[in-house]
Amino acid sequence: MLKIQAIKLPIITFSNILLFLLFFSFGCKVTKSKDINYMEEGFNQNFPEKQLNIFSPKKAAEAKAVFIFVHGGSWNSGKKDLYDFFGKRLARKGIVAVNIDYPLSPEYIISDMTMAVAKSVKWVKENIEDYGGDPNQIYISGHSAGGHLAALISVKDEYFQELAIENPIKGAILIDAAGLDMYNFLKKKNYPAGTSYLKTFTNDSEIWKHYSPIYYIDENDPRLLIMMGEKTLPGIISSTDRFLTEYRKIEPNPNYHLQSGKKHVPMILQFFNRNNEAYDWIDSFISENQK
Repeated sequence: MLKIQAIKLPIITFSNILLFLLFFSFGCKVTKSKDINYMEEGFNQNFPEKQLNIFSPKKAAEAKAVFIFVHGGSWNSGKKDLYDFFGKRLARKGIVAVNIDYPLSPEYIISDMTMAVAKSVKWVKENIEDYGGDPNQIYISGHSAGGHLAALISVKDEYFQELAIENPIKGAILIDAAGLDMYNFLKKKNYPAGTSYLKTFTNDSEIWKHYSPIYYIDENDPRLLIMMGEKTLPGIISSTDRFLTEYRKIEPNPNYHLQSGKKHVPMILQFFNRNNEAYDWIDSFISENQK
């Protein structure tokens, strides 16, 4: 009898998908500068060394707007190099893109991550001219947990005050951001101590509130571009809806796009398609803020 041998297929993960997309990315006419230190080991006593990647348009005649991207991964995973495809596509569209790494849980907690992201923005403000970027046109973006961190340092100036600079962020682009109201989310979930989110946000409910962007929205904040998937995670839907309710008190007509049929991971994978309409939204958002 003929024996048929079973074939074991590899497990498909989010990281595997991104690595596949990176491998098959088309060549881009950009200047890539990788693994640049923005934070030395020992910063703020216990921080690790962290790097960023920069993707600049080649032969740019003038300084370009800057797009800093903060990766997602539930605050405990992810890395900047998985998003090289995003940086290359932005650079080809005339934007200087910066992808950053930051300290992750469980070794580090939310206060460390937030300060590290702010530190990366300070480095960009002080150095991006050398890479063709305009230090007066800095935009920050993030997907999932990265969207939370991007939103937080945009609406709370205290992190930049600790770094002795004014908040240099011109606008924030939130891509299916998690944790916009982490206080409400964790209160409802009632997770036991030691679970993943509590390793990041601690067991202290005051910390949850302190690091929830929804409680710090005011008229002095940078402008926001908000994208959310129609079929994303329930916690993201509820927190984004609450966030928009508060934001509309400041901006009655927010720049908000609910993307039909999109789930959480496809909200970032859509940027592999260089013709995706979300690039047009980003371009229009930056152009409007430059006026």
